[in-house]
Amino acid sequence: MHPCTDYQPLIQDGAFIDKKVKFIDIFQPIVDSFFPHPVNHLLLDLMILTFKGQLTSYTIKRKKVLEMKRKIEMKQIRRLKLILLLPLIISLNSCGDLFEDSTTSDEEVVLVPNADTHEEASDYTWDTSSEIQITLNGGSISINSGVATINGSTITFTVAGTYHVAGSLSNGQLVVNAGENDLVRIILDGVDISHSSSAPIYIKNCAKTILVLNEGSENFLTDGSTYTYEDAEEEEPNATLFSKQNLSICGTGSLTIDANFNDAINTKDGLVIQNGNFTITAADDGIRGKDYLLVHDGTFNIISNGDALKSDNEDDASMGFITIDKGTYQLVAGGDAIAAQTDVDITYGDFIIQSGGGSSSYTSSLSAKGIKGTVSVCIEGGNFNLNAADDALHTNGYLTTYGGNYTINSGDDALHADVGLIVNGGIFDIQKCYEGLESKTITLNEGTVLLVAGDDGINAADGSTTTEGPGGGMVSTGTCSFTMSGGFIAVESTGDGVDVNGSVVMSGGTLLINGPTSNGNAALDYDGSFSISGGFLVAVGSSGMAQAPGTSSTQKSVLVNLTSTQSAGSLVHIQNASGTELLSFKPTKKYQSVAFSSPALESGSYDFYLGGSHSGTASYGLYTDGTYSAGTKYTSFTVSSVVTKVGSTSGGGGGGW
Repeated sequence: MHPCTDYQPLIQDGAFIDKKVKFIDIFQPIVDSFFPHPVNHLLLDLMILTFKGQLTSYTIKRKKVLEMKRKIEMKQIRRLKLILLLPLIISLNSCGDLFEDSTTSDEEVVLVPNADTHEEASDYTWDTSSEIQITLNGGSISINSGVATINGSTITFTVAGTYHVAGSLSNGQLVVNAGENDLVRIILDGVDISHSSSAPIYIKNCAKTILVLNEGSENFLTDGSTYTYEDAEEEEPNATLFSKQNLSICGTGSLTIDANFNDAINTKDGLVIQNGNFTITAADDGIRGKDYLLVHDGTFNIISNGDALKSDNEDDASMGFITIDKGTYQLVAGGDAIAAQTDVDITYGDFIIQSGGGSSSYTSSLSAKGIKGTVSVCIEGGNFNLNAADDALHTNGYLTTYGGNYTINSGDDALHADVGLIVNGGIFDIQKCYEGLESKTITLNEGTVLLVAGDDGINAADGSTTTEGPGGGMVSTGTCSFTMSGGFIAVESTGDGVDVNGSVVMSGGTLLINGPTSNGNAALDYDGSFSISGGFLVAVGSSGMAQAPGTSSTQKSVLVNLTSTQSAGSLVHIQNASGTELLSFKPTKKYQSVAFSSPALESGSYDFYLGGSHSGTASYGLYTDGTYSAGTKYTSFTVSSVVTKVGSTSGGGGGGW
């Protein structure tokens, strides 16, 4: 037996779920009040609501957690969910009247598994003694068995079998036209096939075709810039490597494709790539698996005028997904680099991505996102260097990260999700963007986010009620939220540092904001409530709309509005009456207000200093070691209530006071 690899295919059954969420705003407060993050989100995501009524809804597909270490946790949550939600679901029958006249456009929840893929472990093993040898001789073809049809420089495989192909073919074609239940395996062992007016490899009919890139082999496919079709109405094939049925590609050899007409690799069903080294230039898309695209490993260098990796079945909600286990990817796309009609799920990999010409090339007329899953994006880990003309990471549904290292330059948003953005881990170095994190609900449980934004750093806004801002920004009021229970965020923004059209809840982590210099924006800008019960907060910026956390908090905070603007780099220092340092911070921009909250800020007297120096090392402006040498004592203040205000605003307006 010849193993293509020792890889065992990813189990697909139950690995993905399709969710429609209805009335999320009504039930989120209920779930939030009983469960901490992220359990509340998992429970909420798994609700199945069966209401009658006329509601606008859309499908949100979300990935079940793939990590084996979380399987036990998920099983426990499912059991808990069933226990808790059964009486709730039953009681909802009496709520029908409540929603009949509702005009909300929120989401509905239904669980539907993704379609099974065609992959099997047996795809990658075969009996080498049964291989049929085929030699390509420039303009002719020879075969050691009579099981294929040869017509000049075209060979057609009509029966199941394993075919070992080597040699060069000029203006020729390999065609698969086998039975509905046949499996055809073609081993490419140093082939160079060109065709001036059609696809060098054309899979017309077969239950499944497997292309093997033989170990150590270099293989080349080239087509012309125009095609001549057998049936002009079908316009097929339309790719250098084209398949009308399921296709798998495996092996450790290389495949170089020069696609001058349209796509490089295109399957009208599912596509599985198990390994290989791919070098692709494409007039349109690089690699397309219409129903799904599964990539388990490999090296990919793709330059495409369209999308680089794509799955776009619009007719079946269980399809149109992309799953990547690992691999190395250098993708330069005129459109989206990775684009799925439903889910993008990445376990690991190394990615260097440029879309739409990069972050300086934004245009509203073209989708040029780094990674886009219309329904959901979930990333377990990996290394990502994203230079996107549009959003770097984008979904109309949920975006969830559990880890990874990200360097991001974006012409629009760095991370964008219409419904929910959940950061459970990862290190994000967002060097350029219009807005950093944008979604209706934003949750940071773990991870590090460092961002520089041309407008808002963090923007919680509802896409269903938005008006478009520059770069397609979301603008709304009311029911959005930003929740932070851990992690580290450092924001430098031209617009609002944190802009929440709703409420903020902070129970842990560190949030540092170098906010705007204009009084038309604020370091903190929320129009609902801001409840802080833990964590460390510093927000410096203009004073015209300055806010601090609200009176519903259990942890104390102070807002100091200064009488004059301070220079960038002029230290802010707060110490208690005994001289113990609570804060030494070095803003990167001019500022006239300082909001501060810490567990160490208790009832008592404090001194507030400006300027001076510090012997410690600042991490994103914050000193955590060393000694402060006093500058100018600006004021003293006494903390006796949850929120203490010192000074007045310099104009403008905003909520919170």
